[in-house]
Amino acid sequence: MELRHLQHFVAVAEDQHFTRAAERLLVSQSGLSASIRALERELQTPLFVRTTRRVTLTEAGRALLGEAQRILAQVRAAHEAVAAVQGVLRGTLSLGTEQCIAGVDVAGLLAAFRRRHPDVEIRLRQAGSGELAEEVTAGRLDLAFAYRTRADTDQLRSAPLTSEPMTVLCHPGHRLAADGAALTPHDLAGEVFVDFHPDWGPRRVTDTAFAAAGVRRTVALEVNDVHGLLDLIGEDLGIAVVPRHFRHKRTALASLPLRAAGDAGYETIALLPPPQATSPAARALMALLAADGSAGADGPAGKVSA
Repeated sequence: MELRHLQHFVAVAEDQHFTRAAERLLVSQSGLSASIRALERELQTPLFVRTTRRVTLTEAGRALLGEAQRILAQVRAAHEAVAAVQGVLRGTLSLGTEQCIAGVDVAGLLAAFRRRHPDVEIRLRQAGSGELAEEVTAGRLDLAFAYRTRADTDQLRSAPLTSEPMTVLCHPGHRLAADGAALTPHDLAGEVFVDFHPDWGPRRVTDTAFAAAGVRRTVALEVNDVHGLLDLIGEDLGIAVVPRHFRHKRTALASLPLRAAGDAGYETIALLPPPQATSPAARALMALLAADGSAGADGPAGKVSA
């Protein structure tokens, strides 16, 4: 099995189109098709279902895709490791993050990284923590800053960065704001909630806390950005349970502590592949994070290692 066959396969799988994949790879469409046919002959199974408009993966193709992406990521890491030994950090740093992640000033960290390593191309992607974990596991991201959603595995490890309690945000004229006391999930029963999509870290923490308390809640307004959530609360359309540092983004809103049984804190982590598959660029970013103590709104990140 040749690496170029895997590269061609991954490109077609990602683009779902032979012509677009060929243009991206700078190869002829006939050459790309021949490469895919050679791979299918070697594996003795079709990898794509071809139509006039697009191509989709077969079951065998889906099984191969994750492994192919991991192999290519490890090959890229090997090339970059050799360059790093020679004193030059090159290649690409692919970073994923949730929005407004606690404990890391992402923009400041990337600016410092670029100053130190100008030959490394930086790519940034925002998504929910569950999806980011999948992207790091598959080798599509070098690392990600996210909320802990699973235990470490042989394909994915985590480095703790910071943790903080959850806070209830509401309109200053809301009935909850008058008392100003700490609240429990039971105190919030029957309220209308604004929240993120279920894959986001803050939503996962809140869902877990309310389930543990046996309290059902109604998420009537679901958003995919922090400022949209704050705008809806500011119009008194609902309340939200969010990590504590969100309160600094809209100080006109009322902020009340949440008391919940069990582990109801928001823990920020760095998601990384196994040490042998961690790219030199990812190692350099983590070393910079540890050295600079790059801080979020509620304080500095802890010491971390790649």
